[in-house]
Amino acid sequence: MSADSATAAVKVSRRRLLGWGGAGLALGATAGGGAAAAAIGMSGDTAPQAGDAVPFYGPHQAGIATPVQDRLHFAAFDVTTGDRDALVSLLKEWTRAAARMTAGRPVGEGAVGGLPEAPPDDTGEALGLRPSRLTLTVGFGPTLFTKDGTDRFGLAARRPPALVDLPSFPGDALDPARSGGDLCVQACADDPQVAVHAIRNLARIGFGKVSVRWSQLGFGKTSSTTPDAQTPRNLMGFKDGTRNISGTDTAALDEHVWVQPQDGAPWMVGGSYLVARRIAMNIETWDRAPLKEQEDIFGRTKGEGAPYGRKREHDEPDLNAMPADAHVRLAHPDSNGGARMLRRGYSYTDGTDGLGRLDAGLFFLAYQRDIRRGFLPVQTRLARSDALNEYIRHVGSAVFAIPPGVRDASDWWGKELFA
Repeated sequence: MSADSATAAVKVSRRRLLGWGGAGLALGATAGGGAAAAAIGMSGDTAPQAGDAVPFYGPHQAGIATPVQDRLHFAAFDVTTGDRDALVSLLKEWTRAAARMTAGRPVGEGAVGGLPEAPPDDTGEALGLRPSRLTLTVGFGPTLFTKDGTDRFGLAARRPPALVDLPSFPGDALDPARSGGDLCVQACADDPQVAVHAIRNLARIGFGKVSVRWSQLGFGKTSSTTPDAQTPRNLMGFKDGTRNISGTDTAALDEHVWVQPQDGAPWMVGGSYLVARRIAMNIETWDRAPLKEQEDIFGRTKGEGAPYGRKREHDEPDLNAMPADAHVRLAHPDSNGGARMLRRGYSYTDGTDGLGRLDAGLFFLAYQRDIRRGFLPVQTRLARSDALNEYIRHVGSAVFAIPPGVRDASDWWGKELFA
């Protein structure tokens, strides 16, 4: 071996042992420089197949207005380090890994072909799989700014006014172990293994700096950002998301989803706010309810999805034709001062509850420009008098500030927050 080859081997070995596969300090320290760019553009990478990858860079994070994929793996993390620089390094490294995975490339130097004495950079279960429209969306929870009265990372003064703590709503049965979180990552893809691989590798990179607080797998999207497509159904059998905000309706997105310059948090402009709620359904009780009662509860027909008093799903609803406690009537923008959210929730099933009943429901995800004008007034009304409350329980809850998109290879998630 030549001297140059030996030197190269030492450098690769050191990067493997200290970088992607370990605590994750090496790349984070150089992110935005030549080393990060070289890692993304390494020779030997397999180019993603045309039309199968969602662009990672842009003014907004992908996974919000993006056409909704079939599968979800959502994870909330607790930050276990108290070192601000270590947290920044992690966010840089996460960004580089996400850019690679969403393009169908492995993390770091991949899962095979490296030094046998070192763990591979990538866990390998996505080898040979297409990108499957993978999107990765990151958010910051209230406890990242202040926790137990402590300004952990010097961010307390930068908490956006719109990132509010939700009150306790009537009927809430929240499990603290399934609520909250300092950080979140939403992985959506058309292949569940691609989504799980993404969360697994980000968690692995974060070892020693973050730990998974809770996570949720989802299937069968229950809302769509492409309303011209067939409207999906929830586990109660009803169409969901008929009047959802379209991912191509730029005017509605600007008004209801994307944070604007006048909203009081400059680092959040182009971002959004996410409310995540785990809503358990009393499936067996619902399945024994008469069809007429089910339709009265929603205010729509079960087959066509037409609002009461109308013939077709997309006809303008006549709210007065619905029962006063119908879900659609209470959630409609006209009943809530024009409040609208972009929803992209998923169904879930997590086995049984120990009594033979299906542990299933809706993992509700809603993006909005301001939680105080979006989710808060709508849920306040629903919690008070929605007929659907007899059949559901809110068992998990979290809110996150979703920063704007990563502009280019020198940018990273949260750069403006930590500036």
